Amino acid sequence: MKGRLNNQFGEIQVDKDVIALYAGTVAVECFGIVGMAAVSMKDGLVKLLKRDSLTRGINVTIEENRIAIDFHVIVAYGVSISAVSDNLTETVKYKVEAFTGMEVSRINIFVEGVKVID
Repeated sequence: MKGRLNNQFGEIQVDKDVIALYAGTVAVECFGIVGMAAVSMKDGLVKLLKRDSLTRGINVTIEENRIAIDFHVIVAYGVSISAVSDNLTETVKYKVEAFTGMEVSRINIFVEGVKVID
């Protein structure tokens, strides 16, 4: 489903993949986030995604013009997961709402791994 906005000029449709790419770009800029993760269901391994495939670690659903985002992330070793998740939630909510004009109703964060950064 696409997000729909109406204005005096007509209707605007925003695809879920566009929202996922924008949210992923915002997320990897947040303190403590190393990157997005892809979990292999076959063998249960977690893989750090490159910047060009960020959307694989993000799931966006749109219901009644309200956005719900699921992040699968890898965090930096030694940082507070609570602080990182609070920062990620606030930053993504603010920027995605400003970008799309739609309300972000829910952000779920799944920490899939921890990585030591040099």
